[in-house]
Amino acid sequence: MTQLYAIYGASGCGRSLMPVARQQLARDNDPSEIVFIDDALTEISQINGHRAMNYATFLNESADFKAVQIAIANSRVREKIARRFEQDGIQLWSIQADNVVLMDQSKIAEGMALSPFVTITSNIQIGKCFHANLYSYVEHDCVLGDFVTFAPGVKCNGNIHIHD
Repeated sequence: MTQLYAIYGASGCGRSLMPVARQQLARDNDPSEIVFIDDALTEISQINGHRAMNYATFLNESADFKAVQIAIANSRVREKIARRFEQDGIQLWSIQADNVVLMDQSKIAEGMALSPFVTITSNIQIGKCFHANLYSYVEHDCVLGDFVTFAPGVKCNGNIHIHD
């Protein structure tokens, strides 16, 4: 089965998540290709050693399975793109760095991006397309909605509720 993965967004967020995505595929012994999606592109190009294309070109790529990590910090834009994926039958792709700490009884929905040095402690519930940037953490008993973005170093301490 041919699989194609993508990072949607080739700006700072996307370029910083690409090594995390490569690391994850290597950890899983998955030889699949990862490409960038950038809607400003009119032809296939190269960004940081990866093929880069617009979304229409990505949709036309031949693969049995496609999944995408939305690497755009703006939560409203991320939500709009996720809805388009749902209509097009594209899976959200969750990625996490090798050194992420995930503790007991934490539930995180699809499409998460956990950067290096992120900690998710026990008994946490997190919605889809959550972004936790470098050195962020979520402490016990927090509930985070869909499309929440944490900048580097955010500390969300016990029993906090953040809505969509």
